[in-house]
Amino acid sequence: MNILVPVKQVIDPYVAITIDVVKSPIKAKNIKKSINPFDEIALEQALRIHEQHTIGNIHLVTIGDQSAQNVLRHGLALGAQHALHILSEHKLQPLSVAKILHKLVLEYQIDWVLMGKQSTDGDHCQVGQMLASLLDWPQVTFASVIELEGKELRVIREIDSGLEGVSCQLPAVVTVDLRLNEPRYASLPNIVKAKSKPLITRPLADLELNLNEDLCISELSEPSQRNAGTKVDSVHELVSLLKHKEQVL
Repeated sequence: MNILVPVKQVIDPYVAITIDVVKSPIKAKNIKKSINPFDEIALEQALRIHEQHTIGNIHLVTIGDQSAQNVLRHGLALGAQHALHILSEHKLQPLSVAKILHKLVLEYQIDWVLMGKQSTDGDHCQVGQMLASLLDWPQVTFASVIELEGKELRVIREIDSGLEGVSCQLPAVVTVDLRLNEPRYASLPNIVKAKSKPLITRPLADLELNLNEDLCISELSEPSQRNAGTKVDSVHELVSLLKHKEQVL
């Protein structure tokens, strides 16, 4: 069994980001970047399944510029067997990413795509669903528990009204939520070893895909500042204040 885990390098979610001026890109130069948290959880789950069932190989893939190899080295240090870097200097839309993954799934004979439900930068939450449609595979989204029995997946997924249990047969696409597991830390010896592990780099053009980018970001701006709150001494004062602001009749 071959498991594909797409990983993405994003601005570290704990770092404050700024915009140079209105309508300009995010100021990302010299800012800390790391693996997308949802992707790290997907990788951890793939590693646990590999350890429990002693089956298959874990294939990591990332799409991005040269610096994106950092997330692949991180994954290799954690225990992944293979790493593939699709070199692209441009940020791609979800459908383009899904098309790239679709071709790689067929090329590398992947049985299971295990990926984060969304990235913390684009926040689209679309690639997994689009990939499943292109492959015509069953999909399970927002997984918080995953169990594998033979070629059957039993998954508990998070929905608005609570939890939902579903099952499907492999091959399949599964996107994971934050509560699935707690990712492990890479040991220093494994980090050093990962630097010498093979990592394949392929230019995006080598895939010979027609990627039409139909959407563009027209404007970026800082969120508006929230007004300071007002303290009141009684319910009567609160109601009077709301009436004055025409919030209640």
